[in-house]
Formats: sequence, structure tokens, C-alpha cells
Amino acid sequence: MRYEVARVEDWRWPAAQFDVVAAIFVQFVAPAARRVLFERMSASLTPGGLLLLEGYTPAQLKYATGGPKQVEQLYTEELLRQAFGSLEILELKAYEAELDEGTRHRGMSAVIDVVARKPLA
Repeated sequence: MRYEVARVEDWRWPAAQFDVVAAIFVQFVAPAARRVLFERMSASLTPGGLLLLEGYTPAQLKYATGGPKQVEQLYTEELLRQAFGSLEILELKAYEAELDEGTRHRGMSAVIDVVARKPLA
């Protein structure tokens, strides 16, 4: 087994290497770096590969049950459609749910999920 340790925005993200990329609450990235990160994540997928991403929406600020405190670090459907426009969006859903993921992420939360596939050709 081989592993690497790096900050998500600094990792090399090899091109067309992964069948699945899962990014769960990776929102503590500056908006300028987020664009590059999302591009690299998409490019790292093999044809037909899936991207699974979950994060908080701006509505999360009213709950204060986790996540960034800066609205520019939160995701909207429009932001994710634009960021992953080169992929086929299979599901994009914003909703509110009760989370219990540790002491810093517990309670009602405003989340958004995207499932997208890289085209085969």
C-alpha cells in the first residue's frame, strides 16, 4: 500500500486516475483555490468516473452546527453546476437534515450533495 499526505489544494491530483473521487466537507478552501481544486478533481476522474461531493449551503449559517462561517466558502446549486459543468450531473440536491458526525457537526444542517459522472468520450 502507498499513501501520500498533502493539503487537498496542494496535492498533485494525477490526471484520469480515479474511478471515484469523494469530497466530503472540503469547504475550508479559499474561493480562488476552490476553482483550481474542483478542476483538478474533475480532471483526475477516468472516463465514466464518479464525483461525489457534499458540503454546506449558505443556509448553514443560521444553524451554526459546523462548517465555515464565511458565506463565500459555502456551496450553492449554481456554483456547483458551474464548477462541474464538464461533468454529467446525475444528482444535485440541497436539503436540510439532522447530522450527528461528532461534537462539531451535530444538529440540524443545511447541506448540498452532487453526484456527477465524467463523460466516456
